[in-house]
Amino acid sequence: MPLNTTRRSVVNWIQDFFRSRNHCTIFQGEVSELADIFASVVQGSGLGPATYVVNAADLRPIHPGNELVKYADDTYLIIPAVNNHTSEEEVHHVQGWADENNLRLNAN
Repeated sequence: MPLNTTRRSVVNWIQDFFRSRNHCTIFQGEVSELADIFASVVQGSGLGPATYVVNAADLRPIHPGNELVKYADDTYLIIPAVNNHTSEEEVHHVQGWADENNLRLNAN
């Protein structure tokens, strides 16, 4: 089915959202050079949280009883005390997933 003009505009807008992104920092009135961004969730955007949830849909705990809670661009691994022995393996699993998806894990 061919896209009508409105739908084509929305598709083009979403594609543009993910392409050619860059970032600069302003500190004490000084502006850094632009740096290309190849991965991450666009902070403060309407699409950012939704795209993270979609992209992280395949991230699941590997042990029954453990839980992953995802919101916006955050994911929390919840391990009950009875599963304490699974924590190291779960963290390694999440780290592997993050590596495969070009994301950085903040294990704090």
